[in-house]
Amino acid sequence: MSIRTISASRALLLAGIAASAAMPVQAVAQGQEQPAGDANAAAEQVEAEISETGDIVVTARRRAESLQDVPIAVTAFSGEQLEQEGAIDITDIGDTAPNVTLEASRGTNSTLTAFIRGIGQQDPVAGFEQGVGIYLDDVYLNRPQGAVLDIYDVERIEVLRGPQGTLYGRNTIGGAIKYVTRRLPNRPDLRARGTVGTYGQMDGVLTASYPVADMFRIGASVARLHRDGFGTNFTTGDDNYNKDVIAGRISAEIGNDGSALLRLSADYTKDTSNTRGGHRLITSLQTGQEPLDGVFNSRGALLDPKQKVISKGVAAHGQVEVADGLRLKSITSFRKDNSATPIDFDALAQVDVDVPAVYKNKQFSQEVQLEVDKGPLSGVVGAYYLNADAYTAFDVRLYTSLPLVLPGLTALTQGDVGTKTWAVFGDFSYEISPQFAVSVGARYTVDRRHAEVLRESYILGGSPEFGSAPPFDTDAFDPVRIATTSDFEGKRKDTAFTPRVSVSFKPNDNHHLYASFSKGFKGGGFDPRGQSASAPDLDGNGTVTPEERYEYMDFDPEKVTSYELGWKASLLDKRVFTSLALFHADYKNLQIPGSIGCVVAGVPSFCGATTNAARARIQGVEFEGDARLFGNPGGARMNFGWSVGYLDSRFKKYIGAGGIDFADDRKIQNTPKWTGSGTLRYASPLYDGDLTLSSTLSYRSKSQQFEVPTPTLDQKGFALLDASAVYELPGGHWTVGLHGKNLTNKKYITAGYNFLAQNANTGEFLTNPVTGNYIPTLGTEGVLTAYYGNPRQIMFTVGYKM
Repeated sequence: MSIRTISASRALLLAGIAASAAMPVQAVAQGQEQPAGDANAAAEQVEAEISETGDIVVTARRRAESLQDVPIAVTAFSGEQLEQEGAIDITDIGDTAPNVTLEASRGTNSTLTAFIRGIGQQDPVAGFEQGVGIYLDDVYLNRPQGAVLDIYDVERIEVLRGPQGTLYGRNTIGGAIKYVTRRLPNRPDLRARGTVGTYGQMDGVLTASYPVADMFRIGASVARLHRDGFGTNFTTGDDNYNKDVIAGRISAEIGNDGSALLRLSADYTKDTSNTRGGHRLITSLQTGQEPLDGVFNSRGALLDPKQKVISKGVAAHGQVEVADGLRLKSITSFRKDNSATPIDFDALAQVDVDVPAVYKNKQFSQEVQLEVDKGPLSGVVGAYYLNADAYTAFDVRLYTSLPLVLPGLTALTQGDVGTKTWAVFGDFSYEISPQFAVSVGARYTVDRRHAEVLRESYILGGSPEFGSAPPFDTDAFDPVRIATTSDFEGKRKDTAFTPRVSVSFKPNDNHHLYASFSKGFKGGGFDPRGQSASAPDLDGNGTVTPEERYEYMDFDPEKVTSYELGWKASLLDKRVFTSLALFHADYKNLQIPGSIGCVVAGVPSFCGATTNAARARIQGVEFEGDARLFGNPGGARMNFGWSVGYLDSRFKKYIGAGGIDFADDRKIQNTPKWTGSGTLRYASPLYDGDLTLSSTLSYRSKSQQFEVPTPTLDQKGFALLDASAVYELPGGHWTVGLHGKNLTNKKYITAGYNFLAQNANTGEFLTNPVTGNYIPTLGTEGVLTAYYGNPRQIMFTVGYKM
């Protein structure tokens, strides 16, 4: 993806730099506060100053600061930059942010898998929470469903690497990603962008706002995103990997930044894209069907329930100056998302491992902050409350497993996980002198969980929750429940104290050295797919007690302790901006979710198994920056932006079956040792307009999908090449652009499923000594299914701004 880190060049200027109402103070360039009121005028003034100084404003510490002054590893992307580079959704920024992995999860376009510095969550199960916090205008998105945010009407995106346990807290042990939408200006504003491209891509985005009165502004943005499939489902005839999204956002602002401001917003996204069918990597074991040509082609026949993902939310951001240097803020939000998705694990027409599923999430959150800016002392103190519920239900249909003994075998799982959490926090910096500053922060969190998990087995078709499938979808059959294998209810309470301390030294205005210590926390819980009947008899008395079932179903919080050394610099008369971070993290009680084939009361089934089996050490280096090779702002100029990430990660303990420590044979999933990118960018006036040419080469070394090596499913190292050409016509109203992504058409795996027996040490697949075939652990056809990143795409865009 041809998106580079923030730099001094015009593409990185933060449009609408007068910060969102969710931000503590107005944006600042060179430490000078911008005038309140007209956000567009303030943005233009800041843009002119940034083009000369390179100072970029972020709100990583919940207050506006120059990027160079923040003692945190941050990569920022402006909305203008993302538009110029043809960014489609939030996963695109993962190509150029060091040690960051952002991917769409398996069967949908809208569920997010996120890793930062080796910490994250691969399995997007409702009821689990990621180790990377996603924030939409400072509102935490509690679940991965609906978290692949499409890029439109965005002011900037910030990527905060490392534990953010004080100001953000909620499950940000790996880091946080902040998606910040545009503020409303004090004058009529109209923006439009249309895109046509390969695979039938046709996108349209329209944004408008109007100042009804001096202190009242309204605005709206709507997006229609459409693309045909990259491949075909040869059983259903449907497009595979298509996109069909309608999204919108409305907002109103009352007041201004200088005294009091209330910002109301509502957003809605509806994704009716087809379910993404996986690509089989092996010949089916029973019917002998070979893998299809074309990695985006599939054969899965499951279409019920019809794929649909709806996410929506409302928010109120308020702030008021209560005294000189004191600002009180409130962030109130309610969000809800529903996902209906059919997942055909075996990617065949046979009903072998077919999983119709629904996920329903809702959350209410309230945060209050008091921002303090008193000379050398600045910071934030506040409180946070979250009440969330995550419901998941799915069938696992194994019609071919025991067709004569147990025809139409189905395992139904229903899990409901409630979360209530509150926290108090504070984070303050004190400038001892112009050269030295100390920052101290802490957060105290109380986390309560309540889970209910019901597991039932049926024959003669699917469960009543989802209906049936051929040949049992006729009036001649009614599903019969043969067993209730899990009826579990559990509660737990966790508390955590997560401090942070950093020391900054600025020998002059161009250099910033810092050292920091921080802790992170991710709450414990219960596996909503767990099978309590599989709980072992730990004391060997012949009876599995309720306490033993509870211990089997629950898992403890994750904890991380991180140390970081950093250097940020402006060199050669502000022609080069660079940052370097060295970090070391001790990671305890890793929550390892697993999906395994199991046998319950002699019947094949599917079980979720989550353990705190692991302890890890993660350390590494991040080096990024931007250099102006020649030219000056306003004239012809060429820049080179770069990012390099290195991770040395290893398990120090990994307890597997039988209590055996497999640490030497396991690797942290979705964590390449090397990530890197280089962007060459040329900009020049041309015929009273502005021409911008850019190209990015990004690289990721090999990584594993799961902790155990999985042959053919694990992705080897690969590189992606992107390029863009954008021309802003004279007058500054119209732009046209040509964008190419993955120009070499590289095929690379982003996710997958594996239900084949493996050697516990090496990951090598086991085979039947008689037939030589793989040994399935769930179903009969064998499941080794892959999902791939987007192929080569060419797009042409036309944009207008009033």
